[in-house]
Amino acid sequence: MGATIEGLDVLAARLEAMPGKLAAALGEEAARLGEELRAAVEQNLSGGVLQQRTGRLAGSIDVSVQRSGTGVSATVGSDVPYAAIHEYGGVIPAREILPTSARALAFPWQGRERFFKRVELPAVQMPERSFLRSALAAMASEIRAAMAAAASRAVTA
Repeated sequence: MGATIEGLDVLAARLEAMPGKLAAALGEEAARLGEELRAAVEQNLSGGVLQQRTGRLAGSIDVSVQRSGTGVSATVGSDVPYAAIHEYGGVIPAREILPTSARALAFPWQGRERFFKRVELPAVQMPERSFLRSALAAMASEIRAAMAAAASRAVTA
């Protein structure tokens, strides 16, 4: 005695295609959400958390989406050297400034221009001013819901 299931070939083909469809849908959604997160970070850098001076930090915010098999991840970050000290806070160590192309350093000091052979800068404690993690935390529930919705659409389509 045997049983026959009609449409088994169609079901098998659909199940076989599912990982690729799911990865593609999640990749597209991760890229879209990454751009939204970049906009939120740039808003934090335009007065929300930090006051923008040159725009170099805001202009350096990069989004990259990595796909590995059926896995998808997105990274939002900056390669500007001072981004980390603003994001996490910390201590900028004391240092000495010496002239490089002149015999002295010139600074306005106490209302007059003064000349110095060297300047000792004390250590500076920088407060934490999260612009990346705070934007991610604000969008976390939206990101989870959007990724779940994208997965659901890919599986049911």
